[in-house]
Amino acid sequence: MVDADGRIAATNAPERTHPATKAPVTVVGHPLVQHKLTLLRQVERSTKGFRQILNEIGMLLAYEVTRDLPLEPITIQTPIQAMEGRQISGKKLVLAPILRAGVGFLDGMLSLVPSARVAHVGLYRDPETLEAVEYYFKAPSDLADRTVMVLDPMLATANSAVAAINLLKARGAHDLRFVCLLAAPEGIARLQAIHPDVPVWTAAIDSHLNDHGYIVPGLGDAGDRMYGTR
Repeated sequence: MVDADGRIAATNAPERTHPATKAPVTVVGHPLVQHKLTLLRQVERSTKGFRQILNEIGMLLAYEVTRDLPLEPITIQTPIQAMEGRQISGKKLVLAPILRAGVGFLDGMLSLVPSARVAHVGLYRDPETLEAVEYYFKAPSDLADRTVMVLDPMLATANSAVAAINLLKARGAHDLRFVCLLAAPEGIARLQAIHPDVPVWTAAIDSHLNDHGYIVPGLGDAGDRMYGTR
């Protein structure tokens, strides 16, 4: 829903595509996702617990974001007889975590799609300007032929998301999907204004960003909580 200030309000409603954005934004309202997100938000959650639950949510989100992958027929032999089954068509997926927090999704997603290729996008946020600064980028050479899932737990200012997608598009990617745990309305608006062709999957849309660019109510800094740093 949209609140009185015109912001996209947080919700635990069932999955849907949000109508107020330029490109599809799907809020995954599955009860397991919402339950685990609540556990992650709790300030007393341990580093170990945070990592484990983030990994679990990553697997659940991977299930949702791959729901519409194309299938092709294949003839196989069961222990009983030959039959025609279906398999995912095209080249293998690429998972592209934004370092460092995006790595928290990686193992869970790879458990569902173990043959996926992995691109690494190293960005850090300048504490003064909040702009994303690149320090590492490594990706498969044939991104143009693959579906690329960009992973980052938080879509706050969208500076990192925009920078990562810029890098991947420059390498040839054109079928991209952004997957996050939490999103702010400001981040959604900026990402979809710059990359209106990139759909977003998230577990929740929170209220707003504070003066330091953090999502409110949010869950703090995902990278710090995942690795026990400050």
